[in-house]
Amino acid sequence: MSADPGPGAVGIVDTLVNCFLSNRQEVWDGSIAAAGIAVKVRRDPTDSFCEPEEMVARMDELGIATLCLSTCDVGEHGRLSPYEYDHVAARWEEMEKLAGRFPGRFVSLAVPFPNSGMKGVKEMRARLAEPWVVGFFLHTHSWDRRLDHQDYYPYYALCSEFDVPFSMQAGTSGGLYPSECGHPIGIDRPALYFPETKFVLSHQGWPWVEEAIAMALKFPNVYLGTGAYPPRHWSQAVRDFIKGPGRRKTLFGTNFPTVGHRHALSQIDELGLTDEARHNLMEATARSVFNRLPRAASSGGAI
Repeated sequence: MSADPGPGAVGIVDTLVNCFLSNRQEVWDGSIAAAGIAVKVRRDPTDSFCEPEEMVARMDELGIATLCLSTCDVGEHGRLSPYEYDHVAARWEEMEKLAGRFPGRFVSLAVPFPNSGMKGVKEMRARLAEPWVVGFFLHTHSWDRRLDHQDYYPYYALCSEFDVPFSMQAGTSGGLYPSECGHPIGIDRPALYFPETKFVLSHQGWPWVEEAIAMALKFPNVYLGTGAYPPRHWSQAVRDFIKGPGRRKTLFGTNFPTVGHRHALSQIDELGLTDEARHNLMEATARSVFNRLPRAASSGGAI
């Protein structure tokens, strides 16, 4: 895969990326060490943290048009712990520079803080005024709230109003947080209540993968995200879903740096997808769900 998307063209969309800047590597490594659990992160220097110019060159080489970066400033949780999720997300100031210097290559998934009441809802509404804010992302384990918790409903309503998707980590937590709140079945009531909001269950809902697939099968507004696992480790249920009933319901994501882009893309051929299924997985479904994504991408300049 070495096609340069270039101006006026389209390409692969990674629908879930943590901040890739070099200064986040220490934070990420510290989080893993503090948790004391085995989380594999790619150490290939050509597939790891880097500066923006290097990431754009890597994207051009691999045929990646756009990265969707979770974005927030450090909130209450982050101030209490240097290894909270806030710290691995991009900052709003960083994203404003990236979006301005590299139009179309980097876009934001705004991260809501559900403990902030209407102040937080108003902030997220204001963030959506930026065209490069294409949706929301929720690390629900940080808050130990199920996906149908009342604190999330105002944000689901915002997504319905602005026609942007709401992605969330479903399944177990990668760190030492409670995992029960990540059960994919938690999206059942929100999907009924907000039929116009598109929900993306990221991380494949693992280990409740079939539960996540069941939600995507049941609801036209629920989708499956592949983030955090390289294709070689996707379950047979996920592979069958992509090839069959989920061929327009699955979105490619890496959850970088958990999975590097070179690492992930080198294994796509192993899935044995048709050209149509592959195109849907890598780009087309993302563009139908994230309808604010730019149709074109250009390399731009350095920040």
